[in-house]
Amino acid sequence: MNRLKSMDKKTKSNFITYGMVIIAYLIMQGLITSQSISSTLNGLLIPLCYYVILAISLNLTVGILGELSLGHAGFMCVGAFTSAFFSRITKDLITNVSLRFMLAILIGAAFAAIFGIIISLSVTRLSGDYLAIVTLAFGEIIKNVINALYVGSDSTGFHFSLKDVAGLGLNTDGKVVVQGAMGITKIPRDSTFIVGIILVLITLVIVLNLIHSRAGRAIMAVRDNRIAAESVGINIKKYRVMAFSISASLAGVAGVLYAHSMSQITASPDKFGYNASIAILVFVVLGGIGKVRGSMIAAIILTMLPEYLRFLKDYRMLIYAIVLIIMMIFNWSPKIIAWRSTHSLKRFVKGLIKKNQEEIK
Repeated sequence: MNRLKSMDKKTKSNFITYGMVIIAYLIMQGLITSQSISSTLNGLLIPLCYYVILAISLNLTVGILGELSLGHAGFMCVGAFTSAFFSRITKDLITNVSLRFMLAILIGAAFAAIFGIIISLSVTRLSGDYLAIVTLAFGEIIKNVINALYVGSDSTGFHFSLKDVAGLGLNTDGKVVVQGAMGITKIPRDSTFIVGIILVLITLVIVLNLIHSRAGRAIMAVRDNRIAAESVGINIKKYRVMAFSISASLAGVAGVLYAHSMSQITASPDKFGYNASIAILVFVVLGGIGKVRGSMIAAIILTMLPEYLRFLKDYRMLIYAIVLIIMMIFNWSPKIIAWRSTHSLKRFVKGLIKKNQEEIK
């Protein structure tokens, strides 16, 4: 009976999370329909979606698995470039936009998952700071390789070079697809807000169901105590690879959404470098490690805040830093946590109802 009540509570919590996303979509859609939305917010709709996906997916590695990853932007980069490459070369072959974009999402997710598996298998005995350094190196290597990579195609197939366009040796009918530091151009802009919301919901379904599954409990057991988990027969390597690959594939999906919202993408440091990975980690830490809903809210607030503070110019980043500190204290200070537990909104509402009932009597 207790187990059924617990299951009902988890299911209810999941549906509240899904409902938050759907309500947010309906509100935004209403603003768009009534043309009441500002140009700033309209331009942030798709970025909000892929940042939320990145925050949720990284929380799977950092919060549920308990491993520090600093290369999440690298997985996003893999998904962005592989999907953009696919869409670019099949733009004239696959005229059905929905089909092409769906295939691009699957390809971006698959390639990112493959890199996630490779990284997790390479560092099976590493954890903590050592794992963070390896994932950081992966993100930087991927970014720098793509910046130096030239890819072209002609009647004889695909050609690769790490020098320049001339090194491709293309025929007269050839075309350059990946242009080194200039990245990929003429990408079909297939990403839309509704597609972003659907991908956010799919991400939530995958992550929340994994957390509450047998595999999720095994992953959390590995996080809490590796020795104890191994002593009861949990395959640590298997569940680490599972968490890493799923997290990486979802980051790849975010990369697909980003790439197809732009007509050109480059492996720039601000999108795929170390600072980008740290920014995603900040979403997770400030939202609450292991708290999916908190990561979503933090990603939304911290993505919108810098844009809406642009009018303050020099003071914009100062206010942003102050908000980060306040959120950190609110989420992690023991005294604040104790105060929140005794002064929760639920108890406050119950107190008001009880007070009103006493006054009526």
